[in-house]
Amino acid sequence: MAYSMTGYGRGEKIFDTRRYSVEIKSVNSRYCDINLRLPRIFNFADSKVRKVVSDSLLRGKVDVFINYEDTNSEGTEIIINTGLARAYSDAVSKIAAASGREDDLTASRLSTYQDVITVRQTKVDEDRLYEELISAVEEAIRGMKEMRKAEGDNLASDILSKVSSLETLRSEIAEYSPEVVADYRQRLSDRIDVLLTDEKREFYDESRLAAEVAVFADKCCIDEEMKRLISHFDQARKILASDGSIGKKMDFLIQEINREINTTGSKANDIEITNRVLKMKNLVEEMREQVQNLV
Repeated sequence: MAYSMTGYGRGEKIFDTRRYSVEIKSVNSRYCDINLRLPRIFNFADSKVRKVVSDSLLRGKVDVFINYEDTNSEGTEIIINTGLARAYSDAVSKIAAASGREDDLTASRLSTYQDVITVRQTKVDEDRLYEELISAVEEAIRGMKEMRKAEGDNLASDILSKVSSLETLRSEIAEYSPEVVADYRQRLSDRIDVLLTDEKREFYDESRLAAEVAVFADKCCIDEEMKRLISHFDQARKILASDGSIGKKMDFLIQEINREINTTGSKANDIEITNRVLKMKNLVEEMREQVQNLV
């Protein structure tokens, strides 16, 4: 079963006064690379959340955004740094006196200055918060996997279509390849007739011609490559139908398919086979790009 590495998922959960919102998006990556952004109150859960995400998504560059709101003030302590507020106020007064402007700094504005007011959670039930958070994370992961599966199914379907096209071209090459030797034999015989006189032609008998043709046939024989391609195409179908991570397996298999096609092209010594080899190489390159997006 194919899954794409590209996707998006969102999860939202509300428990009493607590609201959790999780967004996950991912793109291609060789490994599972997780960028996690979460409120400071959940620092204790950082590694646990990463493990849940990596175990579920396996591969991809994954961005996880977590927002948390609690409308209940219980367990929240407001801390006022009066010394810092006084220092800010004195600094503003000095600036006003030095510039000849009015000191219009209000308490409301002063409270917005950095670190004058800080919020601290005094009571945190980490187990409860983690369970609630993970339920939202898992909901986002489910949405992500649904999108990944839909795109993965489309990719797999297109790759299978290209495998069928490769099989057709392979069959055409296998069917045509014996004609290459026959054509070579005829061309060689015709060439001998042109170059040798009747007297000399009798010294170049059929056994000599047959030996030359046999050497050529051995050099351009592609039977093994054709057999291995059949096996590779069957394996591609099995991998695309299997569960788990298949991207790396398919990437390796496509390298092997490309190797057999290249060898066929180098041995062929025939324009008809070369034309089909070029078509096969184009299909394989398209497959290689698509496989890069599979988990």
